Amino acid sequence: METLHVPATVPVMTLPDTVFFPQALLPLHIFEPRYRQMLRDVLASDRMFAVAHLDTTSRKDPQLVEPPHHTATVGIIRACQKGENDTSNLLLQGICRVTVKKIIREEPYRIIAVQPLATSAGTHQAELEFLRLEVMRLLNLRRRLGAAAPKGMTQFLESIEDIDTFADIAVFNLCEDSAVKQQLLETLETRRRLQLFAASLKTEIEAQRLRRKLQGHLPDDHIADN
Repeated sequence: METLHVPATVPVMTLPDTVFFPQALLPLHIFEPRYRQMLRDVLASDRMFAVAHLDTTSRKDPQLVEPPHHTATVGIIRACQKGENDTSNLLLQGICRVTVKKIIREEPYRIIAVQPLATSAGTHQAELEFLRLEVMRLLNLRRRLGAAAPKGMTQFLESIEDIDTFADIAVFNLCEDSAVKQQLLETLETRRRLQLFAASLKTEIEAQRLRRKLQGHLPDDHIADN
């Protein structure tokens, strides 16, 4: 992954509910004509394109069509399977964060100019290890309180040695709030990213505890009777 060169311009998918992270694996179903053309082109070249989160705060401006957040992630296609009616299923792996400098063109699909972004630790290894353990503790506590989590994710996270990668994979897979995810994508310091994620998890846990207290012994489908 370290030897891959991110080009100065790349195609981009601007998606409303997806915040993509480096090293993460994102399954995508390609069906729109513009993205089918994009896929054909990238498979014939470097297999790279970016995924940007739709900036809903800018959608009130009629001049902006599908405005992307200025921090996105470039990925490389690791697998692609052709489906019916020229659709495709693919697996995209994140390579690196990028700044979206400008939109180069819109047709037949969007092309953007990008600048790769480097992350930094922000502190010594011992503090990062402490923050990693705190995030794992909170994730396990949230799961015990009933939050859903992909099967085997805890064991997978524990196997990741690089803490910056750990933070990105954990947020991508286990953070449900797109606004928080975008904030964490934009946070280049690993220490701060872990701190913000831990704070978000604590807020979720307190909300879960309050919900359980208010629910009492009623099942989920009868909580309105409380």
